[in-house]
Amino acid sequence: MPELLSVRDLKIEATSYPPGEPPKRVTIVDGVSFDLQKGKVLGLIGESGAGKSTIGLSALAYGRGGAEITGGQVLLDGVDILPLGKSGIRKIRGARVCYVAQSAAAAFNPAHRLGAQVIEATVKHGLMTTEEAKKRALYLFRVLGLPNPETFGDRYPHQVSGGQLQRAMTAMALCSNPELIVFDEPTTALDVTTQIDVLAAIKHAIEETHTAALYITHDLAVVAQISDDIMVLRHGKTVEYGSVKQIIEEPSQDYTRALVNVRQEARPEAADQSSALLKVENISAQYSNGFRVLHDVSLHVPKGQTLAVVGESGSGKSTLARVITGLLPPSDGRISFDGKPLTPALKNRSRDELRRIQLIYQMADTAMNPRQTVRDIIGRPLTFYDGLHGAAKTARVKELLDLIEMGNGFIDRYPAELSGGQKQRVAIARALAAKPELILCDEPTSALDPLVAEGILKLLLKLQEEAHLSYVFITHDIAIVRAIADSVAVMHRGKLVRFGPKSQALSPPFDDYTDLLLKSVPEMEIGWLERVLTTRRMESAGN
Repeated sequence: MPELLSVRDLKIEATSYPPGEPPKRVTIVDGVSFDLQKGKVLGLIGESGAGKSTIGLSALAYGRGGAEITGGQVLLDGVDILPLGKSGIRKIRGARVCYVAQSAAAAFNPAHRLGAQVIEATVKHGLMTTEEAKKRALYLFRVLGLPNPETFGDRYPHQVSGGQLQRAMTAMALCSNPELIVFDEPTTALDVTTQIDVLAAIKHAIEETHTAALYITHDLAVVAQISDDIMVLRHGKTVEYGSVKQIIEEPSQDYTRALVNVRQEARPEAADQSSALLKVENISAQYSNGFRVLHDVSLHVPKGQTLAVVGESGSGKSTLARVITGLLPPSDGRISFDGKPLTPALKNRSRDELRRIQLIYQMADTAMNPRQTVRDIIGRPLTFYDGLHGAAKTARVKELLDLIEMGNGFIDRYPAELSGGQKQRVAIARALAAKPELILCDEPTSALDPLVAEGILKLLLKLQEEAHLSYVFITHDIAIVRAIADSVAVMHRGKLVRFGPKSQALSPPFDDYTDLLLKSVPEMEIGWLERVLTTRRMESAGN
C-alpha cells in the first residue's frame, strides 16, 4: 500500500531569547523521518519538549509559537505540502488533514451549538452542503458513541461532559472525510474511565473511516492500545521507531527501556491515621445557580501524611479542593485546621490561614505569569508572607531552587524557557515559599511524561519527609495513588463512596464504581483495551 504521509529529514527551528543575551536560533526537531499508510496509526511519544506536537503540526505545514520548518519534506500522497503557499495549505487544513487538540473545551465556542461547530469547516471548504454535513455529523455521533446522537448537536459545550466534548471534537475532525488526523494528547486531561470510552471511540472511528492518524501522547500504555507503530522522540530526535510489539516487548534503546519500565513503587501507608491536621465534616457545596456539587462529604488528613482523592471528571475532586482553599465556601458543614475552625471564604481568611494551606495547579503553564521570571514567581509569596526584599529575597529564592533540585541557573528564566517538569518544580517552590503545612496538589503530574512525573513525585515525597508536609493529592492515576498515598478518598457524582487507609480502600470487596475505576487503569499490554471492552460487554450482557 502506498504511503499517505511521508516525512523526510524534517528540521524545525525557533528563536530563543535568553535573558541578557542576544536572540539565537535553536533546533527543536532534527532530521526526523517516518511513513504512514491509510488506516494506520503512528504513535509519537516522548517527554515534554521532545518535539511531538511540533512534528504533528508539521503535517498541517504549521509552525507553532514561532517555530519554522527549515528543512526536509512533508509529502501528502506524494506531494510536498511545504512549498504550496498559504492558499494551497488552506485548502488542505480542515479538509484533507485535521487536528484534534488536547483541550476540547478551549477548541469550542461556548456561544454556539456543538452541531453547528462540528460541520462548520466542512461546509466552508465546500466539501458538503449543510444538509450533507449534518447527516455526516449524525453518523459520526453514532460511531463515537455519543448519547442521543439525533439531538446531541443541539447542545452547547457546557452541557456535555469532558469525555463527550473530546469525542465531539473528534467528530469535527472526521466530518470532512479527511485522509489524516493529528490527535494531540486527546485523553491526557480525562479520568481513566472516560479515557477508555474515548480511546475506544477513536479506534472504532479510525477503523470505520479508514483514516490515517498521528497519535501524540506521553503515555506509552495508552499509545500501545491504539497505534500500529510507535516513534520515540527525545530532544527533537528519533530515539527508536518500530512496531508496537517491538517497542513494548523488545525496546533496543536505553531511553525507550526506561519509558517502558517506569513503575511507581508502592509506598507503605502510615500506621496511625487517627489524628487530623485537616478535618472536613459533612461538607456540601453548590454553585451560585443552585447546582449542588458536593453532598455531605467527611474526611480527614493527618499531619505529615497524604490523602489521595480519586474519581472521574465531574466527581467533585477539584471542587473539594476549592472548598478547602476557600474559593467556594461550603453551603453546609465545617472545616477545621489544626483543631480550629477554618474561615469558609478565602477573602475573609487571615494571612496566616492563607499561608498554611497552599495549592499546586494541574497546568503550571496557566498558573504562572509568562512575563515574570522565576525570581519574581517564587519571590512574590516571600514578600507577601515574610516581607522579604532585595538580597534576602534573592537568597531565599536560590535556597528554594536548590530544594527543588533546579539550581541558580534558572532564576532569571521565563516560563517559556522551561520544560513542563521544570515549570511544575517552580510551582512547587512557589508553594513552599509560604512555609505551608498542607499542600493541595491538583493533578500536578497528569500533563507530564512518565519519567518526569516520577521525578516530581519523588521530589514531593522527599519534601514531605524533610518538612513533615501534608498533601491532598487529586489524581485519576491509581499507580500514583499506590506510590504516594496513606489514605484514599473515592469520589463519584459529588459523593464520597469510599474512604480509608490505602490498604483497605484499594482492596476488595469493592463498590461498583471503585471496581470500574481500578479496572480502567491502562496497562502496558498489547490488546489490553480490547480485553477490557470485551469484559465490560460480557458483564453488561450478564446483567
